Amino acid sequence: MRAQLIHPFTFGDRNQSDLLGGKGANLAEMVRIGLPVPPGFTITTEACREFLSSGTMPEGLPGEITSSLEFLEKSLNREFGNPEKPLLVSVRSGAKFSMPGMMETVLNVGMTPDVAQSLADTTGNPRFAWDSYRRFIDMYGRTVCGVQLAEFHRVEARVLAAVGVNSIQELDLLGLQNLADSYIREIEAVTAEPFPTDPHIHLIRSVEAVFRSWNSERAQVYRQRERIPSDLGTAVNIQSMVFGNLSDDSGTGVAFTRDPATGATGSYGDYLERAQGEDVVAGIRNTMSLAEFGERSPEVAAELERVMKLLEDHYRDLCDIEFTVEKGKLWILQTRVGKRTAEAAFRIATQLVDEGKISMDEALVRTSGDQLAQLMFPQFDLSASAKEIARGIPASPGAAVGEVVFDSRRAFDLARGGRKVILVRRETSPDDLVGMVASEGILTSRGGKTSHAAVVARGMGKTAVCGTESISVDERASLFTVGSLTVYEGETISIDGTTGKVYQGIVPVIASPVTSYLEGRLSAFSDEATAVVKAVDRILTYADEIRTLQVRTNADTPEDAIRARILGAEGVGLCRTEHMFLGSRRMYVERLVLAENEDVQRGVIAEMEPLQRADFVGIMMAMSGLPVTIRLLDPPLHEFLPPLAELSAHMARAEALGEEISTRDHAIFAAVKRLHESNPMLGLRGVRLGILIPDLYKMQVRALVHAYLEVRKLGHNPQPEVMIPLVSTQRELLYLRETLEAEIKKTFVGTGQKLDIPIGTMIETPRAAITADRLANYADFFSFGTNDLTQLTWAFSRDDVESTFLPRYLDLELLPFSPFESLDEAGVGILVRKATELARTVRPDFKLGVCGEHGGDPRSIHFFHELGLDYVSCSPFRVPVARLESGRATVLKSAAGSSSS
Repeated sequence: MRAQLIHPFTFGDRNQSDLLGGKGANLAEMVRIGLPVPPGFTITTEACREFLSSGTMPEGLPGEITSSLEFLEKSLNREFGNPEKPLLVSVRSGAKFSMPGMMETVLNVGMTPDVAQSLADTTGNPRFAWDSYRRFIDMYGRTVCGVQLAEFHRVEARVLAAVGVNSIQELDLLGLQNLADSYIREIEAVTAEPFPTDPHIHLIRSVEAVFRSWNSERAQVYRQRERIPSDLGTAVNIQSMVFGNLSDDSGTGVAFTRDPATGATGSYGDYLERAQGEDVVAGIRNTMSLAEFGERSPEVAAELERVMKLLEDHYRDLCDIEFTVEKGKLWILQTRVGKRTAEAAFRIATQLVDEGKISMDEALVRTSGDQLAQLMFPQFDLSASAKEIARGIPASPGAAVGEVVFDSRRAFDLARGGRKVILVRRETSPDDLVGMVASEGILTSRGGKTSHAAVVARGMGKTAVCGTESISVDERASLFTVGSLTVYEGETISIDGTTGKVYQGIVPVIASPVTSYLEGRLSAFSDEATAVVKAVDRILTYADEIRTLQVRTNADTPEDAIRARILGAEGVGLCRTEHMFLGSRRMYVERLVLAENEDVQRGVIAEMEPLQRADFVGIMMAMSGLPVTIRLLDPPLHEFLPPLAELSAHMARAEALGEEISTRDHAIFAAVKRLHESNPMLGLRGVRLGILIPDLYKMQVRALVHAYLEVRKLGHNPQPEVMIPLVSTQRELLYLRETLEAEIKKTFVGTGQKLDIPIGTMIETPRAAITADRLANYADFFSFGTNDLTQLTWAFSRDDVESTFLPRYLDLELLPFSPFESLDEAGVGILVRKATELARTVRPDFKLGVCGEHGGDPRSIHFFHELGLDYVSCSPFRVPVARLESGRATVLKSAAGSSSS
């Protein structure tokens, strides 16, 4: 028997978001606990998936909508489409995961001219009635009929100009009716068909439009950014209307049970008199605070405070609440666990622990490595000269510098070209998402902390300043003015989302308080910064206490190693020795390649040895008592030599002009031609280079032994490890292991000391992964080089695909995310899992780590923890992120195990 596609709000609870979507599940939960929720029903996510698959309404859904509507009519003693006792409803999206503003909403469905006139007569408020009708035509035209917002703005401008007023709020009754009729004419021009008059058609088409909005461009961009699966679909909530635009004691608002920007305790939000819900988040009119609302309507405000406390206690978290007041009665339209900034996430988590509402395990899970990374970003250095030109509402913290841009699509194009931009708008709408994602920050002249710009920016971790009333934005002329100053597109501004200040030009940045604290640079922080730092330290300390996955660092210099250790690294998981020969040392590799014979080659290698030795001393001193994994040279030689095409052009030009070509240039040209490879990443590098030039790897282990001896002599405890790169066969590994062990033993002779230096290999090729049990017989450890393993598994050249087709693949959702950012668990992950299982058939305690960039990726860390790897290794900056995420992985795996048992 077919499953039901519609459920009333009296069905279900907050745990059924898979079926009812997040909004529908929370509406059901609020009804269950007795809150004043306007009645309605939810069309399930299953119905949406069927619609998106077939392109048509699922069989039986229109009938279920009719039946559910009839039930709603009886419960309210109203009739949909009947002017005598009209029922009006809203049609809203509601996916499993909150996607604020990304999909569609249509209010006042059921409204017709006859209904509007009836409402005008029965309420004695014709302006309310015809304004509600105008709003319905506006939203229906944009959402269902595809009329662009700019077209309606042009219609509005003509109507306003004709009667000499500046805003819709100033229109009289005739003006509102005229505007609605003008909307309809525009809709008919766009659709090339008469505007439908049957409200049942309006309802069905509105539901279809909400279903389709799941695949809108902005929804796809948001899902891609937030890693939300594209096959979930959205539920649709059909809810009886209550009217915030009915009278002076009516209005609408959004409330937060704590400050979502800072995490400070107390009630925060916005209220707008004589308005409907979309007016608040659109930021078209500036709002009043909840404190002001309390002064004007103390009884309703007290009831709202009671509801807010009840919901926060019930959900045990910050709640975001949409409400409407209709003639002095409070209605709760929806609630959800609120989006918050990184600062707020840490503060709120620890506050709730102190209040006894959640455990430290829950507090850890409610923060994330991504949020910690945001807190470590730099902030403005205001000790430098900075010209403040405006101040708005600090909507989402951070420091952003960039060129002013007024169009979202242009912001996207410029950012894709490598430019840093600040998107400046009067107010943002969901259509601006593509530009918001691409921008460094967002500045608006309208709206508050609950406006679209603020909510979306906080969710994405973008800097935003909203409601900057002193600036006048002219989007058509691509400029804004503040006082006598005019700022044109392309000029640079700096915005501070923590203070709301806007500066002209570039303001330099400094380390954030969190980074300063983690690096041991104690300073006098503000009270707010101190609260954040304490919360971060508390949660990070707890993560360290419970995690089982060690965190090492990728460090190629003593300075990197020192910084990483201060940030909590438990050793070096990858020291890329080829990086030690970049910059001014590049000439050594060049001379090695140009060597005329083995004697010259050995001479160059001899010159390289003391440099390597000094580098190793510095790194092992910094990591005294902790393991340091030295990866032997893995240089794709093309990175150290000029490109063949460039050299060929240079030689041809010189010959054509009769210029003398130096002996050195001839030698380099000959060497580049000799060593030229069609795909150097798959050519002479790694283990192959060590086999062809064995003296190179011998020199490195000699330098390592001498460095070990020197560091021991200085009273420290060096723990070196040697890692051979790009191994594919056990014969390669055995050949080099025997060679290196012999050189190590030989170097120790006469020193009176001895050390069995562990020798392992990277697992970077698919063959190495699927033959890991054979390699394990000749290795002391494995470290997964997931960068190369990803390239070789996908047949992707990272340098090429990221600038060619990969962005398009992501846009089309052919890939849910870049496999170079997060591990491809379904492909590359299978190889990592297989290699892990094979290695531990040889030795159950075989040491396994990860040293690719995925070692610092929060999502990938959970996979590595689940496999039971011993450590991850990442850049110094990501070490605290990996520590936190490793702790979260421990809690989540334990919770999953408890629920399954």
